[in-house]
This record gives sequence, C-alpha cells and structure tokens, in this order.
Amino acid sequence: MRTDSDQTGHLIYDQVIQDIADYVLNFEVYSNEAWQTARYCLMDSLGCAFLSLGFPECTKLLGPLVEGMVVPNGARVPGTQFCMDPVKAAWDIGCTIRWLDFNDTWLAEEWGHPSDNLGAILAVCDFLSQKRLSAGEEPLTMGKVMEAMIKAYEIQGVLALQNSFNRVGLDHVLLVRVASTAIATWLMGGGREELLAAISQAWVDGSALRTYRHFPNTGSRKSWAAGDASARGVLLADMAMRGEMGIPTVLTAKQWGFYDVAFSKTNADQVIKPLEERQFRFPRRFGTYVMENILFKISFPAEFHGQTACEAAIVLHPLVRGRVQDTERVVVTTHESAIRIISKTGPLSNPADRDHCLQYIVAVALLFGDLQASFYEDEFHQSHPEIDELRGKITVVEDGCYSKDYLDPDKRSIANGVQVFFKGGKATENVVVEYPLGHRRRRKEGIPLLLKKFHSNLAARFPSGQAEKILALFADQQQLQAMPVHLFMDKLVI
Repeated sequence: MRTDSDQTGHLIYDQVIQDIADYVLNFEVYSNEAWQTARYCLMDSLGCAFLSLGFPECTKLLGPLVEGMVVPNGARVPGTQFCMDPVKAAWDIGCTIRWLDFNDTWLAEEWGHPSDNLGAILAVCDFLSQKRLSAGEEPLTMGKVMEAMIKAYEIQGVLALQNSFNRVGLDHVLLVRVASTAIATWLMGGGREELLAAISQAWVDGSALRTYRHFPNTGSRKSWAAGDASARGVLLADMAMRGEMGIPTVLTAKQWGFYDVAFSKTNADQVIKPLEERQFRFPRRFGTYVMENILFKISFPAEFHGQTACEAAIVLHPLVRGRVQDTERVVVTTHESAIRIISKTGPLSNPADRDHCLQYIVAVALLFGDLQASFYEDEFHQSHPEIDELRGKITVVEDGCYSKDYLDPDKRSIANGVQVFFKGGKATENVVVEYPLGHRRRRKEGIPLLLKKFHSNLAARFPSGQAEKILALFADQQQLQAMPVHLFMDKLVI
C-alpha cells in the first residue's frame, strides 16, 4: 500500500479532503441562480423549523443542557427564546429544520437534505457576528450565510452523486457532518491546514447506521440525526481552530481507513472490491450545481421518493373517496430507490415509521385528498382504521425506466404512478407524475406555492405582526445579503 509523504516526511492528506478544503477556501460564487435559490432554501428551512416547534416530541429535546445557563453572545434558535453555545444551538436548529421531513432534498446514489447544514451555519454565524460586534469589528452578513449554504450544499450533494453510503448501511448524515465541519471551520477563519485537519476528523468519526430509518427500528432519531451531525461539525471545527491535529490518510489507510472499514461491503454477498474500485467517484467538480438543482418539498411533508405518488393519489381522491370496500387493489409503479427505502407492509408503530411508508402516504392521499404532518400522528392514525385497510390492498412494483431516469443526470426524475382497481373490473387511469412540484423543471410553478408554504409556517408560530416583519426580510435579495446576521436572528426569536 502506497502512502504519500511530503519532503519533510509528513503524510499528505487524501485527495478528497484536499479538494473539499480548496473548494471552500477558493471558490467564488457567481451564479445568480444559486444565490436566488439559497434565499428560497433559507426561507423554506426556517419555515420548516417554525412548524416543527408545534410538536412536543421535537421541543422536548431543545434547550441548554444546563437549565438557565447564560451564554454571552450566544447563538439563537429561531422561533424560540433559547440562546446557547454554538454547538447546542446547531443541534437544536438542525433538529427543528429536519423534524417533519419537510425541508429541501437531494437525491442521487445517496440521499439527504442539504439544508441540514443550516444548523451549523446559522449557529456559528450568529455567534461570530455578535462576537465581532462586541469587539468593535464588522459583523458577518447574511450574504456569508448564503455563500456558506451554497458551498455546504455542494459538498454534501456532489459526494452523494455516485457514492452510495446507504448500500453499506451508513446514514447520509455523515455527509452533513463532513460539509458542516468544513464550512464551520472556514467561517471561524480557518486556513488550509485547519480545514484539512477538521475535515479528516469528520471522516474518522465513521457514521451513524441507517437502522433508525428502516423496519423494524424506524423511529424519531431520523428527525434529530442531522442536527446531531451538524453540531458535531461545529465541535470539530472548534477543535481544529485550537490546533488539534488531523488524520491525513483517514480514507485510504490500509485496514484502518474509511474505505476498508466502512466502505467495503458492496452487495448482499459481502463481496469486497479492490481499494481503487471503492474510492469515492466524482462525476463533476465542486461548483454550484447542487444549489441550482435542489429539490423542494412544497406540498407534502413526506419522504421525497413518495412525493409524486402522493400527488398522483390526490388526483384520484375524488374517485376513491368513500369506496374502500369497493376497492380491490391499488398498484403503485415506482423506482428502485423508493422500493428499497420506503416500501413497507405490516404494523407502523410511530409517526416516523408512517412518513417513511410509501403505502401509508398513498393510502392517506387517496382517502383524504391531502397529506399534512399531523396525519402521521398516533391519534389521527388510530382514528382512521380505513387507512390500514386500504394500505393492505396496495401493491408496489418497479418500472425499470423510472429507475433509470432517477439516476440520469439530465433528468433526475422521481416518477411514480398510481392506479386503482375496483371490484367488478373497473379501474381508474394510471396517473403518472414524473417530476415533483419542487423539482427544478417545475420551478416556475413551484415558487409561488413555496412562498405560500412559508406564509403558513410563519402563521403557525408567530403573531401576524411579527410574521409580516419576518416575511419582509426576504423581499429583496441584495438587502438580505447585506443584513448583519445578528440583526436577522433578532427578528426570529419569540
């Protein structure tokens, strides 16, 4: 095994780590589309956080570890009164954004939610902005926040394009930790050496297992795992800024590196490929591609692979309403990733289990013509036994073309078809939706509804006067970018 060293004998960092560090330090964002989309992502993510604060299972996890603790220049958690150290604030912000599975999404060989990185970004920027102000220096602006978003999205998304962590049982929040670590270190003023050290530490942490997203262990950890990863990124960044050493060959080291330890299982037969065939693949360089092509969850708080199925089922709702007994079967035609992640039968034990069930999503949409976050709750589920009755009649099948187009970089479709067959031989049409409302191909149609979603989420948390002031923050791109972070965050506290 070859190990590269520089002229002084020190190990050279793995190329992936160098590429991430150099991108963060040197890339200039010139894409107007990326800047505009970052504004919508920030708006939407905060709206998701505000909506989550109405759910006690989320809010019970928030707040300082020591009750009553006061942190000078502490980072605020939007929608609350909490003001804490940046690590716990990042945890809380990330948790609230992610709780309802309603924030933006990225789908490729790996999946994830790039807005999960906002936990680290907002917490660090709010803290640093106030700290600079108290020292008589210029505070950070929201332009820095959006630049950090664009870069964090890109790191997470490009790593996900052709590298499937889920196939080896690892959870996508690993990519949140890597991106958050890199961006937090940069925001804190880290140079190349600090970035290299911090990013390497993020990889050596390994990753959470995906077991909490799948039967029979699906549970609420999937709603706070990203906040946990983002907070870890802040902690690792702080350690690097204090001079903590890195681990240069954390990915490629023989036997002990990430590729050998965590990225070696390639299929169900446990076949291990040579190292050079297991190293990460990058079909494109880091730029602004991910932000420009991000997927918004506009209409439904549901796992993204089921968004178009929900949309199709709602079209059929008028034909199915009140006809559960007359329904013989429902066929959902989908892509391979949806089957692997969210197709499940049998009992569903909690809201997290239900929002990751394609059959539940389709059954609810057919029956009620809508899908809201509250529809996953125990009370709603128990009050409507017809959901499970209809769910038991649903068959999920793969369409090879849907699976192919899902991975096609020129399409990135997330297609689903829904058809209902009634007793006596009659059937509905097969309603197929190829691109969800939040897809880049439907931006013109989607943005007005994204704004409507934000209005609704604001109203769920703030009195009308404050909600209007928050809405006004996003009215002008240039004014928002120029606004000091601490003043922006001032507007979001209760």
